[in-house]
Amino acid sequence: MIMRRDVFQAIADPIRRDIIDLLVDDRLTVNAIAEKFEISRPAISKHIKILNECDLIVIHQHGRERFCQIKPESLFEIADWVGKYRKLWDEKLDSFEDYLNKLQSKNIKDQ
Repeated sequence: MIMRRDVFQAIADPIRRDIIDLLVDDRLTVNAIAEKFEISRPAISKHIKILNECDLIVIHQHGRERFCQIKPESLFEIADWVGKYRKLWDEKLDSFEDYLNKLQSKNIKDQ
């Protein structure tokens, strides 16, 4: 049975998020990525495989080296989902700021 993964499962793991962060600026070999972590090379390979299965990265073979490159368009799904909640939190934070300003005004008047 093949387990179907999605981008949210991929980014749920902090190691995979760190790998994505590494790939934002440049494509890297699997070995270069593995050198950045204190876990085994096979463990990093497994994380990279998941990111590839979720279409967040693409792997290019050049000779014996495998280069990983981020697919930024694949992050749109995450950005869209988070964007729905950004408005909600902005409204809540604005409301909280209004409340704090009223309290501060009241305290100044009471002094």
